[in-house]
Amino acid sequence: MDLRAIGLGLAFALMWSSAFTSARMIVLDAPPITALAVRFLFSGLLGIFIARAFGQTWKLSRVQWRSTFIFGVCQNALYLGFFFYAMQTIEASLAAIIAAAMPLFVGLAGWVFLGDRLRPLAILGLLMGIGGVVLIMGSRLTGGADYVGILACIVGTLALTVATLAVRGASGGGNLLMIVGLQMLVGSAVLSVVALAFESWEVNWTTELVLAFTYATIVPGFLATLTWFVLVNQIGAIRAATFHFLNPFFGVIIAAIVLGEAVSLLDLVGAAIIAFGILAVQLSKQEPKAPIPAKV
Repeated sequence: MDLRAIGLGLAFALMWSSAFTSARMIVLDAPPITALAVRFLFSGLLGIFIARAFGQTWKLSRVQWRSTFIFGVCQNALYLGFFFYAMQTIEASLAAIIAAAMPLFVGLAGWVFLGDRLRPLAILGLLMGIGGVVLIMGSRLTGGADYVGILACIVGTLALTVATLAVRGASGGGNLLMIVGLQMLVGSAVLSVVALAFESWEVNWTTELVLAFTYATIVPGFLATLTWFVLVNQIGAIRAATFHFLNPFFGVIIAAIVLGEAVSLLDLVGAAIIAFGILAVQLSKQEPKAPIPAKV
């Protein structure tokens, strides 16, 4: 893995982890599903505009269209929709920790439902990660965290797990900017239906809301997704997913710095256990290098 890939991975982890803090700021002053639908509308149009400026087309292959719709619904509408709803009642740091467990869910689901073979290191990583999640959940529930919000985050993470398994191996073919933009418009369309049915437009216009919405639209909303696809195309999905092990730490630290959220020792221990579990699962998937033929 070269320095460019490492830089992309670190940038992705920082941007992705910061999304929970900006989301928490947004939902305190605006209806969550409506705000997310509008955010995806702006991000999607921005992505398509830039894609067209670079000569990309929306004439995608069948596999690309399938990937676009699955990710648009499962990641943008379900995953983030449930998380935005949940963060009305739970802290950004807790949401970030739950979301960071997604690679563990993917590994477990691939093992149980798709027959993926796991090495001992991967099994150890899954057990560690699940243990870390249970440790944090027990601590937060005992401390009075909203169990409905936690359940919503878990359901959202499961939706992203399904999307990841459904489209794995389908990230190639070019037109990345266009795919990113179209995915967001799909998510916006689905969320708009839900927002119109269940929410009213009541917004408390504050400077914090405007700044958080602008940041969420451009950085985690567009740039992080684009960075992820570029990273996957460069080093592959398995190696790229290794950078998810940084998300528990970054998510907790950013929420503590920006929002002043309290972080307990159990949170840090649990985040460390989850991080090492994710890292173990991903490292176990690395293909060993072919041996160098011996000279005759």
